[in-house]
Amino acid sequence: MEDTTTMEIKDNTFSRQFETFTDGKMVSVEYSFQEKKIFLTKIIVPENFTDEEFISDLLKNIMAIAIERKLKVVPVLPKIAAFFRKNPVYKELLPPGIKL
Repeated sequence: MEDTTTMEIKDNTFSRQFETFTDGKMVSVEYSFQEKKIFLTKIIVPENFTDEEFISDLLKNIMAIAIERKLKVVPVLPKIAAFFRKNPVYKELLPPGIKL
């Protein structure tokens, strides 16, 4: 796996989102579960947030969580599908039948 910047991520199960902070502002990725799959449905960033590298690092950390929990990842958002295309090392996390 690629080297990632370790960031503190809170799995807020009540809000169904992974949360982290940058410059005192929350960045989160909403999810839903179905069987052993996690559907990444939405990325929420502060207004005027443009740090794509931070988002990429956040997604890499979420992939590590998915690996640890033995989950398949379903990228619902085009931005997350693009992340998988740019980072083919994570394609093993996609459920059978999902092609990007």
